[in-house]
Amino acid sequence: MKLGNATLDQLPQGISGPTYDRSVLTPGIVHIGLGNFHRGHQAWYLHRLMQDGLAHDWAIVGAGVRAGDEAQRNRLAAQDYLTTLIELDPAGRSAEVIGSMIDFVPVQEGNAPLIAQMADPAIRIVALTVTEGGYYIDPVTNGFDADHPDIQHDAANPDSPHTAFGAMIAALKQRRDAGTGPFTGLSCDNLQGNGAILRQTVVSLARMSDPALADWIDANCTFPNSMVDCIVPATGPKELDIVRMMGIDDAAPVTHENFRQWVIEDEFCAGRPDWDKVGATFSDNVHAYESMKIRILNGGHQVISNPGEILGVEFISGCMANPLIGPFFRKLATEEITPHVNPVPGMAPADYVDLIDRRFSNPEIVDTVRRVAFDGSSRHTGFLLPTLRDALNAGTPIDGLALAEALWARMCEGTREDGTIIAPNDPIWDSLNSAAKAAKTDPAAWLAQRDLYGDLAENATFVAAFSHWLNLIWSDGTEAALTAYLNG
Repeated sequence: MKLGNATLDQLPQGISGPTYDRSVLTPGIVHIGLGNFHRGHQAWYLHRLMQDGLAHDWAIVGAGVRAGDEAQRNRLAAQDYLTTLIELDPAGRSAEVIGSMIDFVPVQEGNAPLIAQMADPAIRIVALTVTEGGYYIDPVTNGFDADHPDIQHDAANPDSPHTAFGAMIAALKQRRDAGTGPFTGLSCDNLQGNGAILRQTVVSLARMSDPALADWIDANCTFPNSMVDCIVPATGPKELDIVRMMGIDDAAPVTHENFRQWVIEDEFCAGRPDWDKVGATFSDNVHAYESMKIRILNGGHQVISNPGEILGVEFISGCMANPLIGPFFRKLATEEITPHVNPVPGMAPADYVDLIDRRFSNPEIVDTVRRVAFDGSSRHTGFLLPTLRDALNAGTPIDGLALAEALWARMCEGTREDGTIIAPNDPIWDSLNSAAKAAKTDPAAWLAQRDLYGDLAENATFVAAFSHWLNLIWSDGTEAALTAYLNG
């Protein structure tokens, strides 16, 4: 059956759909960056509320600021913005159709339709999943990158911005001038203090063209920190085959694991849905949840995906099944990361390592090494280097963390150990590739990337460990280096 409003009463047996009347839903949220993760996570929480007869005035309007987002808009519009969510678990698959999204803003140069939608007083939350590297921050200082060409354009052209943040500012200016009040900016990306970073980006960009507006935004808008968690692979031929086998013609299905977590600060200047009634957690200590997840899960993804790519392992579950990569994750996470992670209610760091081990090992989740290894320049700096700095300051072991950085450098050289080519996989791939090639004979050439490593390039302990591992990888191979670490 072709997925759409007209066929919801024809869903295959065992697949549930919306029990609420979608025709009466009204928008309350604009979500920018409407990919698989949002639909498998935040949109699902809202759908669950709607199933309980709640939050019918909080429906989602999707949005994007890249030309490629229009293709996603067209796919979803053709099926009335419905999505089939498929849970992949070793115990069995299940599926449901969610309907919490009701529209998608046309994607246009200058973002006029997006600005108009966010200026609508009915919109009380603007949420974002624009990737860790999408906030225009310096990876070393975490400060605002005012010199980026996109930022310079938006500062000079505030009424026709390129970025999501410029569009938010233009909409907030209209709301301030009309007296319709602010909205909440809700980051759902894997950044420590993501709400504070979103505030920094929006307010700093606004200050470049309109200081008074920047002050108004800073004083009136809220930007709660949040932690989001669910492994959601990209959709490809395998996922499309799965949904067809279930009897549904869905051009944009989402597969996900049997786990979700959402922890949010309760700071919403214009109201919010009662997400806590369907499993989300409101907490004043989001930082602890963020730190545990970012350092162990997101950092762990980088730990295993880089050697996986070098050795030609295709999927994350395959990395965990590898006799060296899986144990590498456990030893590194247990001995070098957990000492710098605080417990959260109901979960000790060591128990979280066990949980992540099981989740990464799920063979039903076809999560590619290439997807997970993408954008290492943002992910290593955000997920692994903060732990490395803490360990160096505390005098605790760093050998595994240094090995993880050496493996990243080896991967960025652009070839696997079997001689096949690793296609460019980072926004700054050219500079990474150049540094990685130079580091084959001079490991310091990799650490000289000050935009990534800052003063870590001067830390004798780290430099010695990194150089040892990279030299060993190039002389004896990745497996020899992993074996040496595990036996050390």
